[in-house]
Amino acid sequence: MDKIQAEIKELNSQIQALQQERAALTQNHIESSENNTTLAIVEAYRRQARENAQLSAELKGIDDAIAFLEQQKQQKQAHLNGKLTFSKRLLQQQEELEEAKKVAQTHADRVNELARELAAEIKLLKACADELSPMYWQVYYKPFITGFKTISVPYVRSDGQVWNIVNRVV
Repeated sequence: MDKIQAEIKELNSQIQALQQERAALTQNHIESSENNTTLAIVEAYRRQARENAQLSAELKGIDDAIAFLEQQKQQKQAHLNGKLTFSKRLLQQQEELEEAKKVAQTHADRVNELARELAAEIKLLKACADELSPMYWQVYYKPFITGFKTISVPYVRSDGQVWNIVNRVV
């Protein structure tokens, strides 16, 4: 971006130099006074152009060069503005992403906390089942609770960039 800004500054200085050159070429040739009407001034410019074709051609060349440099400057400014807009948008997206990651981290921490609590409760339930199962078999002829070998709880882990939800067997 600094390169483009330097190019724009250079174009501005070239435009200013051409405008000064043009002013110097036309300054002494058309004299205006308060009594001159706009028609008289226009006629004076036309007369000057007829009388000095080389000067007119040079002024036309300077005007064309100024127009070209102005166009170049506008293109570079548009390019620079596009880059600045993209940079601002990217920065805004990064900030939004960081905020969303903080919210997600809060939820992941809560999930992991609940998973620890659930795992502890399941272990306590299993201990109760282990204690009750022999008596339950004697009374009802069936198991009290089944499926403890396949019970799992969700757990969120991250390698710093990618988050993964896994099931931990309790």
